[in-house]
Amino acid sequence: MRVRLSKSFSFEAAHWLPTFPEGHKCRRLHGHSFHVDVVAEGPVSEETGYLMDFGEIKKAIAPIEDALDHRCLNEIDGLENPTAEHLSRWIWDRIAEEIPCLFEIRVQETCTSECVYRGEALSERLCSA
Repeated sequence: MRVRLSKSFSFEAAHWLPTFPEGHKCRRLHGHSFHVDVVAEGPVSEETGYLMDFGEIKKAIAPIEDALDHRCLNEIDGLENPTAEHLSRWIWDRIAEEIPCLFEIRVQETCTSECVYRGEALSERLCSA
């Protein structure tokens, strides 16, 4: 059996988007209540009955949540242009080794705006049955 599971976390942060045109509202400093889903996919172990412990995902994302919560994202190394696209890849890059079956990162900055990132070489990462 193959499954896809997700663990969510959220954080509050401010940012501005320096590549947006002058006068655009996103070029000004503003904040969001970000919601992030970390999604893993792979086969369910016959021995354990699960793909992975949700606690393993929680442990992997805890330092990410701490690094982002109540911060100005532009001041974090690697997030000088903190678009949802860059943020999703930034998170992926920091947890991919700890979550071998990582399938996607979903970053939602508003209730109607979301970015889904699946890595650069997803087919090489998927756990095999």
